[in-house]
Amino acid sequence: MSRARFVNKDPRQTAAASEHGSGCFSVYWLPPMSALLIVCLLTVFALKATVPISALPINPSIALTNSAELTVPTPAPGMSVVVNTNENSTTPLFQLANTSTSGISPIFTKQIQYWAGDIVRWASAESLDPNLVAVIMQIESCGDPRAVSRSGAMGLFQVMPFHFHITDNPFNPDTNALRGLDYLSRSLETASGNARLAMAGYNGGIGVIARGEWTWPTETHRYVKYGAPIYEDASNGTNTSASLEEWYGNYGASLCKQASRRLGIPE
Repeated sequence: MSRARFVNKDPRQTAAASEHGSGCFSVYWLPPMSALLIVCLLTVFALKATVPISALPINPSIALTNSAELTVPTPAPGMSVVVNTNENSTTPLFQLANTSTSGISPIFTKQIQYWAGDIVRWASAESLDPNLVAVIMQIESCGDPRAVSRSGAMGLFQVMPFHFHITDNPFNPDTNALRGLDYLSRSLETASGNARLAMAGYNGGIGVIARGEWTWPTETHRYVKYGAPIYEDASNGTNTSASLEEWYGNYGASLCKQASRRLGIPE
């Protein structure tokens, strides 16, 4: 700013102006300008030191705490996933349950597991649940293809003689399954899909399904007493079944040992 109109200058004023600078850029501007410069420099350094999030290494051992970000792993065929919801637990967040990959529940005895692949094939042919078929085989023969009952029932599914054709070999596993599971399928249809009633019909004859349970034979009551909860355990994906263990202890031990000898399965 021009000061030409001032003729008589006060020496002190001139000295002050010379010392502190002109009126357009006085000394009072220096502190804020210096502070602004420092802020700009610090910002530049901070930006250079920042690492993009995408470049940071991911530690797989760190669990996500936001439940919306949790992804349940895809299980292998025949396996299921158990989710640990206890945040204070040391158990892994996700773990594969110990389930059978054979197509039937792991609760069944080793003699039934021996036939697992066939059970799945036979069940598929009749549009039946393989676990239901496995329950019937477990209780009827424990997997012994040569089993014979006192009433004359034969084979894996303990099929009565009058269900076979004259040219059938009752002890052929495929033939025995064909005749036995056809009857089970009809029993299930009559029971409107009720597995418990279908088991009663398989054991006591389809006619018992429409009758009151108090009229059922004792053997049929015992059959559904064990068969229904065993099937429930198999359907629920459990790894053990108290009902199957009770059946084995009361009725199945000798039957299953005989099946093991027949199939060459070590005890």
